[in-house]
Amino acid sequence: MDLETISPEDFGASLRGLGLNLLVASVRDEATFLTQVLDMATHRVTDDFAILMYGSQIMQLHADPTYASHPLFTLLPENPPRGLGASLHAFETDPDVAHAKAEAGGGVVLQEPTNKPHGLRETCILSPMGYAWVASRPLTVSEREDLG
Repeated sequence: MDLETISPEDFGASLRGLGLNLLVASVRDEATFLTQVLDMATHRVTDDFAILMYGSQIMQLHADPTYASHPLFTLLPENPPRGLGASLHAFETDPDVAHAKAEAGGGVVLQEPTNKPHGLRETCILSPMGYAWVASRPLTVSEREDLG
């Protein structure tokens, strides 16, 4: 599937499994952040819509006005953070690298890179639209041993 040329109808019909679709005030700002900080690939970025790939997983960004007739539209907050209570994980992104890129990409670091007892090294970063992105990787053997 060519994500640059596929029609909206064919794209929608091709989607399977669990989808992630974020409503954002600025598609371009959020797409730039996700590209710069989490190394996602972007396709078809416009003011209204973008397709993003994280590995083989598809994600979509939609500008708020594209949901004007959707029941969620009236519930959107005027300002970020938008995704309170949700944590979006990028399990194959080095948290130290993402942390280093976060501020330049327009993000706010909520948690420095930390080795966690559940076997991951993680950093939590708020995107420009206020979504909490957690970049993580598995701990090395020595990092696990250091946790005790």
